[in-house]
Amino acid sequence: MPAFRARWQGRVRHLRQEIQALILAYRDPRLPWYHRLLLLGLLSYAFSPIDLIPDCIPIIGYLDDLVILPLGILLAIKLLPPAILEESRARARAAEAQEQPRFRGGIVLVLVIWGLGVLFLCWVLSKPHLVPSH
Repeated sequence: MPAFRARWQGRVRHLRQEIQALILAYRDPRLPWYHRLLLLGLLSYAFSPIDLIPDCIPIIGYLDDLVILPLGILLAIKLLPPAILEESRARARAAEAQEQPRFRGGIVLVLVIWGLGVLFLCWVLSKPHLVPSH
């Protein structure tokens, strides 16, 4: 059992380092806008409390955390320019011992989505013909 735990802790540490590298790559000014857009979506989803499949659904509720997110990270890593990826990985390894990088883009995206949802709900509730009457 200790070997299993150590192996998974190593994988989690590596995944955390890869996410930090993606955050640093996102901030790189040499990164093309379409890569930046992909990383913004991926990192926003990774740090968002909103899941594609709610966790309350038995078994498949964790599917996005166990399958979709790692596949998205793998795709982002494969599509990044190699020079930017390697520099970001090196900076992530150096930053691991120091302060962790912060990613505010995802917070802004989640707040905008929630805000639009609240505005839409207020708009629907303000239209009497859209609200069913009993």
